[in-house]
Amino acid sequence: MRPVIPYVTAALLFGLGVYGVLRRRNAVLVLMAVELMLNAVNLILVTADTTAKAVLPHGGQVFALFVIVLAAAEIGVGLAIVLQLYRMRASVTVDEIPLAERPADEPVPVAAGPIAPTGAGPIAAGPDGRHGCGDEPEGQR
Repeated sequence: MRPVIPYVTAALLFGLGVYGVLRRRNAVLVLMAVELMLNAVNLILVTADTTAKAVLPHGGQVFALFVIVLAAAEIGVGLAIVLQLYRMRASVTVDEIPLAERPADEPVPVAAGPIAPTGAGPIAAGPDGRHGCGDEPEGQR
């Protein structure tokens, strides 16, 4: 087997993944680009395992399996973060994510008030004017 072809293919995949991470604005596409980079690493590990006989038999394939597990965990956590970002901001654009902390005196932007967990609409304010959800003890309301 000629090991040059898989190595060049892996380099192209990795370069495409780096380009996707650096240039994309959509968080889902950034996660897909990271997956491309992880697949390029898997291709390199399996190719190196088949071409260079190491001390550990099938070591590259075992490491590739660990990379696949890591990629699955990364996608699970990443998609959870993207979904929460979409719920909070109604957008998954990476440029709109605030990276710095907001000053204490600056108010938190609220689009239309708190939304009920069932999606029924805005929660009505109580007699004290607060939008309580009922999880604090009765004496602290």
